[in-house]
Amino acid sequence: MKKFLLLGLFSLITSNIYAQEDNNDYETKPGERYGYIIDKGGKKIEGVVHLNGGYSSPWQNQLKVKFIAVSDIDKSKKRMKFKTYDADEIKEYMLYDGDTERHFESVKYTNTRESLNSSESSTGLGAGFKALNNLTRTSQFAELVTDGKIKVFKIYGYPTAFSAGSTRAITQQETDRLMNNPYYIYSKRGAKAEDLTPAKVKMIVADCPYTKAKVTKGEYGSLKNEEKKRTGLGKFIKNEIDNATVDKLSIVNEVIYDYNENCK
Repeated sequence: MKKFLLLGLFSLITSNIYAQEDNNDYETKPGERYGYIIDKGGKKIEGVVHLNGGYSSPWQNQLKVKFIAVSDIDKSKKRMKFKTYDADEIKEYMLYDGDTERHFESVKYTNTRESLNSSESSTGLGAGFKALNNLTRTSQFAELVTDGKIKVFKIYGYPTAFSAGSTRAITQQETDRLMNNPYYIYSKRGAKAEDLTPAKVKMIVADCPYTKAKVTKGEYGSLKNEEKKRTGLGKFIKNEIDNATVDKLSIVNEVIYDYNENCK
C-alpha cells in the first residue's frame, strides 16, 4: 500500500513537472530519479535522487548522493538545488530505475580485497594510491542485492585515479575490470558487514537446520566449486585475491535466498 501511495505521489509530481517542461519552466538532468532518503533518525523523506556515478563509474555512487525533497522543489525555477549527502549523514537512499527499486545503504566496510588486487595487478606509486583509496574508504553506500535476515550488498573497488589530486587517467582496462567484478558483502541480522565467501556462507547458514542439511548433502551447486585449500602466507594472499572471482551471485540466489525464505 505504501508503495502505491508513493507511486501516486510521484505520478502527481511528474505530471506537474511535465507541464512545466512544456512551458520551458523546468529542466531535468540525466541521472535524476524519484525515490527517497532515510535520515539518521530513521525518517523517510521522499523526493528526487541524483546519482553521482553512471554505468562506467558505479563506485561514485558509494561515496555521495544528491537529493532534493518534494517539499523543496520550486516548480517556478528551471533547475533544482540538490543537497549532497555522504554515507555518514544518512542511512539509506532509494531510487526508481524504471520499475525497479535500487536501494543503497550506508555500511561500514573496508575493501581489503581490492587493495590486495591493487598490489597484485599494479606496481609502484599507482598500486600504492589504489590500495590507499580502498583501505581509507570505510563508510560507504553499498547497493542492496537481497534483503532479509541476511542482507547482501554489492560494492565496487576504487580506481587509482580516484585519489585526491591525482592527474592519472583511469584506463579502459581498469574501468572494465572494476565495473565487471563487483564485490559482495553480507550483514546477518544487522551485524557488521563482512566479505561473502563460500566458507563463510557455510557458517552463516549453519544455524538453520534446513540450509545446514542441504549444505551437508552437497545440494547447493553454487558451493560445489569452492576453491582448493592453500597453505603458506603467499598462497593465502593469492587465495584471497582469487576468491573475488567466485560466482557470488549464484550463492546469493541459491543459498542466501533459501535461508531468508525458510529460516527463522
